[in-house]
Amino acid sequence: MKRLFSILAIAGLMAFTTTVNAATKIATTLQDADVPTEDLSFTQQVKERFIEGGPFFMGIVLLCLILGLAIAIERIIYLNLATTNTKKLTQGVEDALQSGGVEAAKEVCRNTKGPVASIFYQGLDRADENLEAAEKAVVAYGGVQMGQLEKNVSWISLFIALAPMLGFMGTVLGMIDAFDKIEAAGDMNPSLVAGGIKVALLTTVFGLIVAIILQIFYNYIISKIDSIVNDMEDASITLMDLLVRHKK
Repeated sequence: MKRLFSILAIAGLMAFTTTVNAATKIATTLQDADVPTEDLSFTQQVKERFIEGGPFFMGIVLLCLILGLAIAIERIIYLNLATTNTKKLTQGVEDALQSGGVEAAKEVCRNTKGPVASIFYQGLDRADENLEAAEKAVVAYGGVQMGQLEKNVSWISLFIALAPMLGFMGTVLGMIDAFDKIEAAGDMNPSLVAGGIKVALLTTVFGLIVAIILQIFYNYIISKIDSIVNDMEDASITLMDLLVRHKK
């Protein structure tokens, strides 16, 4: 997963650089050709607006989107791989306990991927000591698995907060630029302040769009983590019941 995240991050940075360069060329070409905005395609309009918003802040906002999506995709892949058919695993462990004992049940867990199978294995590994030791092992390893599930998710929430903040900062700077022009000209001419206000609005819009996109992915990831954690808790209780019956 670390290698996957690195690949996604590198690909995102390359896409970021390519997009900025391409958008700059397109904006320059359109300015030279004096093409009306309404005659452009949607993609061309987005790229033109991106350049009009200013390369510095808009570039950082785009970088937040790319890195946030890279982390979100890596987490979604990891969580989908970590999802286990708990009922099937529980039935397999129960059948193995009845037919081959603890070692057979541990073999079933070794052949199954996911945090639930890992928790089962830790509990079964301490089953020969006593039930209290098995329960402590399950609880402790459950915390470790939960940390693995939530890894890097905080970065997505950071980008969700950072993107609109950068947009608002661009808004403030755009307004400052507009008032500077008014002060320098000594006249309240709408054409003087239109450019600064336009930049201010564009940075805010793009920042909010990035935050909305990442928020959707973030909520999906959180709901997926909650679902897996619930399965882990239910499976832990089931494992203790199986061990109690096996001891008897």
